[in-house]
Amino acid sequence: MPRHIQPGYMRANAKRLRKQMTPEEKRLWQVIRAHRLGGIAFRRQMPIDGFIVDFAAPSRKVIVELDGSQHADNDAVEADHLRDARLEALGWTTLRFWNSEVQRDLDGVCRRILAVCGREQS
Repeated sequence: MPRHIQPGYMRANAKRLRKQMTPEEKRLWQVIRAHRLGGIAFRRQMPIDGFIVDFAAPSRKVIVELDGSQHADNDAVEADHLRDARLEALGWTTLRFWNSEVQRDLDGVCRRILAVCGREQS
């Protein structure tokens, strides 16, 4: 859904989340913002079909989610699976990384993002 059609509460919540990014989100954002990663445009805390995703490359239809320990809970795993399936039905590919992966292997995370974005463009 285009930005101007998003409900006001979704835009407000996305704006709040942009101001409250986790340290790992901030770290990844510094690498992918302003076309810094392979010339790809990413948006942060982007509303898509009733969800707010951590990062999205709309031109490639790729979503990047950073997960903390709360996502290891069985209920959260199921919710994430359903969310990913719904977004996939809309043509999006979701990449999930643990916060610890960003902390210890940011280059590897970026290589994986580039690999999927490159594949999506073809």
